[in-house]
Amino acid sequence: MSNDKISLSDSAARRVASYLEREGGAGLRLGVRRTGCSGWAYVVDLASEVRDSDEVFEDQGVRIMIDREALPLLAGTCVDYVQQGLNHTFEFHNPNVTDECGCGESFAVQTGA
Repeated sequence: MSNDKISLSDSAARRVASYLEREGGAGLRLGVRRTGCSGWAYVVDLASEVRDSDEVFEDQGVRIMIDREALPLLAGTCVDYVQQGLNHTFEFHNPNVTDECGCGESFAVQTGA
């Protein structure tokens, strides 16, 4: 399962840990939803609990929960937290992405085996 591992950059791990310390929760929940011109968009939230349908990863002391149905779209992704001037955002380095829309809001992946 090593190629399925979800990881966090140092800055993302620090940011998520600070949210969890302040807000509480079981960890970081990552997912996807259908949207946009390329098909999928990332969903990021704090998880209040581990669900039966979750695959759980841990990186740098932060638990990461992903619904097993979303895992094929996110497998191998590294989440980064980037600050550029006044803008702060999570960036996803996802090896499964085959195309992204021009506005950067959605992505596509190769489907089928």
